[in-house]
Amino acid sequence: MTTASLSLTIGQLAEHTGCTVPTIRYYEEIGLLPNARRRDSGHRIYDSATEESLKFIRRCRDFGFSIDQIRELISLSNSQDRDCDETRQIALQHLETVRAKLTELVGLEQGLLSFVQACASTCFGGPADKCCIIKDISEPVTKQAKSEPTGDCCA
Repeated sequence: MTTASLSLTIGQLAEHTGCTVPTIRYYEEIGLLPNARRRDSGHRIYDSATEESLKFIRRCRDFGFSIDQIRELISLSNSQDRDCDETRQIALQHLETVRAKLTELVGLEQGLLSFVQACASTCFGGPADKCCIIKDISEPVTKQAKSEPTGDCCA
């Protein structure tokens, strides 16, 4: 059997690509993957081209690309008439989104670290209902800087 005539069941395709069966069905449903051929019994069968497409989709998802971005990347990967810059722009836009999320996560990390440090230095070991972390989390954002604990504790 040659690679071109490869026939995989949906379970085999899932195993080869690290996707779940429901995910494969979903990608077919939304048009990211072509509808599978069917055996006389009605079972789906897939070829190596679909396997490669699914690996590409899976890798895009690993990088956090949205379904719409993946749809556009697939379209670009099948076009000799479109410019590589279109692909670059999608990746650049996603990179900017990732960087914004990283900045937000760093802020959350700093806030949580401050909570933990304030607790360790002021109320650790005391009653939970008096913990400064509970108090600081409960404070409205307008009353204190976003993610910055007050450090008041257990008075």
